[in-house]
Amino acid sequence: MKEIALDAIHKSLNAKMVPFAGYNMPVSYEGVNIEHQTVREKLGVFDVSHMGEFLISGDKALDLIQKVCSNDASKLTDGKAQYTCMPNETGGIIDDLIIYRINEEKYLLVVNASNIEKDWNWISQHNTMDATMRDMSDELSLLAIQGPKAAEAMQSLTDIDLQNMKFYTFEVAEFAGVEKVIISATGYTGSGGFEIYFKNEDAAEIWEKVMAAGKDFGIKPIGLAARDTLRLEMGFCLYGNDIDDTTSPIEAGLGWITKFTKEFVNSENLKKEKEEGPKRKLIAFELDERGIPRQGYDIVDENGKVIGHVTSGTMSPSLEKGIGLGYVPADVAGIGNKIQIQIRKKAVPATQVKLPFYKG
Repeated sequence: MKEIALDAIHKSLNAKMVPFAGYNMPVSYEGVNIEHQTVREKLGVFDVSHMGEFLISGDKALDLIQKVCSNDASKLTDGKAQYTCMPNETGGIIDDLIIYRINEEKYLLVVNASNIEKDWNWISQHNTMDATMRDMSDELSLLAIQGPKAAEAMQSLTDIDLQNMKFYTFEVAEFAGVEKVIISATGYTGSGGFEIYFKNEDAAEIWEKVMAAGKDFGIKPIGLAARDTLRLEMGFCLYGNDIDDTTSPIEAGLGWITKFTKEFVNSENLKKEKEEGPKRKLIAFELDERGIPRQGYDIVDENGKVIGHVTSGTMSPSLEKGIGLGYVPADVAGIGNKIQIQIRKKAVPATQVKLPFYKG
């Protein structure tokens, strides 16, 4: 089991640690609901240092990225980030990721922790143009400082105007007295904030300064369990649940990051799927009665016939009702359409809704 740089600090805070993607990670401190509301109302800090980071550089860096990724990275300018995915050759998704354009010949790719080795091998396999690749996953730590108070609370730690940073932009600057920190206006919570990347050796110092700067604003450490309920309230896909090697970006509702202005792995088949319409679609639903939909539960029609399954589900702390995502046949999908979720022996009625669940 690998250790993140702040392992000892999380244990000292009595975090509940669980194995995840080969790392011991803090899943909760005080409890999911308290941590969830802290991020929605104030700010919290997540240690997500298990994520993977690849540096792709050289005059062929963009060519490689364009080949393996579905979105059009040629639209990026320095200091801009982009959400994208890497399709496989059979209609599924290798991973979803964020691309940061540092300059014309240098890009940082941030990938999911459980897919680091798979992603590295996949990109390497397609690197016929000899772009320079460097896996920095074990060198970098990543904190997500999220919530409506994040910019105000962290402003004392940097000269960058955090309040006016646009979503999906970033700067490399001094932060908490440490030089060359990537400060990114991104996140997985829907409540605003930043993700900051820095070397492992600076982790303890940055953590302490972040906690001190946020103290008067109500900052708390937040675990991965609340990260999951926060992202689900926004309808953000989680790799391994809502998207995987068998789900296409078109049926997952990720057509907006699938650009056919260029060729990429399996682009012809995905274009055809988009034109003809996918056979199934990822839908969002709210339960009409009390209950908690869980991953793997069956979605059934009024006759009790299984028509799909729940890919992510929880009791929403903000809405105080059961919410979830799942795949159903395309002809069943539609805002307002009724389905049922098989929760143990009871088929609980549910209504398909428009994302996000949480409107803030």
